[in-house]
Amino acid sequence: MNEVLRLEAIAKTYNPGSPAAVEVLHGLDLSVARGEVVALVAPSGAGKSTLLHIAGLLDTPDAGRVVLNGRDMTGLSDRKRTEARRRELGFVYQFHHLLPEFTALENIVLPQLANAVPDRAARERAAGLLDRVGLSARAGHRPAALSGGEQQRVAFCRALANAPSLLLADEPTGNLDPGTSDLVFGMLMALVRETGLSALIATHNMELAGRMDRVVRLG
Repeated sequence: MNEVLRLEAIAKTYNPGSPAAVEVLHGLDLSVARGEVVALVAPSGAGKSTLLHIAGLLDTPDAGRVVLNGRDMTGLSDRKRTEARRRELGFVYQFHHLLPEFTALENIVLPQLANAVPDRAARERAAGLLDRVGLSARAGHRPAALSGGEQQRVAFCRALANAPSLLLADEPTGNLDPGTSDLVFGMLMALVRETGLSALIATHNMELAGRMDRVVRLG
């Protein structure tokens, strides 16, 4: 099986049946191959965040199917969808959303503990990921003591903590200055390539989009 993700005829409307109804997605088809990094480019309001939420099992489509690693996720219970998210998906957002009371290393350990990974193994994996992005010396620092670029690198490591098959990222460097954005994105791509991960990354930055394998445009 070559596809990690397949979206089939996805439709989504907010406030259906009311004068305020907004059709965000209609009959959308999208696939991401194993090991492929796809850029998702769209103007604001075109539905890219909605698409990522549906692909990430955080929202459900009004119509269509979400197939993850060959398994139809569309009709699963909330519990089964949560299990699939923890096991198969990693998320990165524009803002890091790190837990402020925990260190960089602990922020990467916690999602592993939620997946029943033993503490020692979780800490070893977290330390290894931080080393890959050049943050070993910052492992014991809390988010407030890290720069914006460092915080986002920790967020990347957290997203990869449970070795997902698919990374979903929504403007992952959009909150950084251009120089830091280029550096951090380069580290993200290196992590993705090293692990053989598939990724769907929303971005407004066409230079960054051009460094991915394929560009998909919405709107």
